[in-house]
Amino acid sequence: MTASDAEFVTHCLELLGAAGPSRARRMFGGHGLYVDDQFVALLIADTLYLRTDEPTREVFRAAGCVPFDYATRDGQRIVMAYWSAPQEAMESPALMLPWARLAIASALRAAASKRSAAPRKARATAPQAAALKPASARKAGRAAKR
Repeated sequence: MTASDAEFVTHCLELLGAAGPSRARRMFGGHGLYVDDQFVALLIADTLYLRTDEPTREVFRAAGCVPFDYATRDGQRIVMAYWSAPQEAMESPALMLPWARLAIASALRAAASKRSAAPRKARATAPQAAALKPASARKAGRAAKR
């Protein structure tokens, strides 16, 4: 990482810091940025991309932001749920704050969705797990119920 890369990471952390404690972690050939331990942004090729979802995506589009996308080895384009920050928001923490809050809200909704899906998935697989038990274990279970 060059000095200018490190300076840009620091600048982005300062911008997001108005929304809460922020930190960076190297990943994807760039950085993942966290606010209050929520993964809210990617920093790739000198561009800050903020987390979006269905309720927030149109706000970013209306501000002239663009999604982060990349090409797979077979040439397919993959569009991620991260959109560039508005240029004016890159000027100060105060201007970034409403955008950071949208990204945090998106991250929180995604985390809540994963938590609510986990118990359903576990319940759905419990009967399958019972069917995979050896016959002797199933017989012992039935005998214990009697």
